[in-house]
Amino acid sequence: MADQTLDETLLTVGSTSPFLPDTFIQFAWDSTCLGLIKSCPRLYQYTMIDGYVAKGESIHLRFGIEYHQALQDYDIARAEGIAHEDAVHSAISELVRRTHDWSVDETVKPGKYKNRQTLVSLVLDYLDHYVDDPAETYIKSDGKPAVELSFRFELDWGPNHPRDNWVEVPLKDQSTGYKGSMNFAEKQPYLLCGHMDRVVSFNDQLFVMDHKTTTTTPSQYYFDQYEPHNQMTLYTIAGQVVLGAPIKGVIVRAAQILLEKENRFVSGFTIRTPDQLEEWMHDLRLHLERAEEYATRGYWPMNDTACDKFGGCKFRQVCSKSPSVREIYLHSDFEQLPLEERWNPLKSR
Repeated sequence: MADQTLDETLLTVGSTSPFLPDTFIQFAWDSTCLGLIKSCPRLYQYTMIDGYVAKGESIHLRFGIEYHQALQDYDIARAEGIAHEDAVHSAISELVRRTHDWSVDETVKPGKYKNRQTLVSLVLDYLDHYVDDPAETYIKSDGKPAVELSFRFELDWGPNHPRDNWVEVPLKDQSTGYKGSMNFAEKQPYLLCGHMDRVVSFNDQLFVMDHKTTTTTPSQYYFDQYEPHNQMTLYTIAGQVVLGAPIKGVIVRAAQILLEKENRFVSGFTIRTPDQLEEWMHDLRLHLERAEEYATRGYWPMNDTACDKFGGCKFRQVCSKSPSVREIYLHSDFEQLPLEERWNPLKSR
């Protein structure tokens, strides 16, 4: 890929800060962080730097995590030769056990759509719908199924690039509230991180499979949002790096949550060409250069052309106020997560 080389790096999955010590220069990125900085630097600041989340937002996060985990448990069991019925029973039993303490207000959205009951129902309906799944889980060279793959790989450039100008990083715990140390070499490269739900073989081609839950109808308009799409391009690249195999793109499996009807499941394909992957990497370099400049200046500008995207930014009402009073609205309408609970690309799922 032109002047970028993707080298898989074997790293111990632990917990540390994605920022260089004593700075807000982020070196570890995933599709979530990249999406934020590309969309609006101020949105990135409020989310990644300040740790603000909308009240009730954790419901969406936990619902998604538990949904993915249940499907992962099933896929692993099936890959190990366990019968469908037994794999379903095991996955659902574990799901019920993990969510025994989950309680949300089911009289208002999002709790009305995303609660323990709708979660179990959605997983059961999915496994019934795809009992004869035409997409077969890819078996890696080590004999293990390619399911829920956490990945981290380094680029051959880092903050204050090029390589001979990289920032020196002390080999010690980074004093940002996270425990552990990555124990990197003398100079820190940029890392791309993430989690792939599953890699599958479909019509003799390999795809990353990504699960999505939604309350909207998964029509062609829904799938058009992934053409182009930051996450899907990164997953295609990551699949090629992690597996060393020609990944064609991503199969997006959308699960629509319906309260009074059967849940609906629709799949869509998003393909990436080698030229598109190379272009994404070139663009990435520029985006990370800008992110480094924002962090160095300690100022992340607002992109006021993105405020109405995707139904409206959650911080739109904050940004519409005078800068002198925004802090008041942030504390009123949002909660500020402690460091260990904030979004971190280096945390394993």
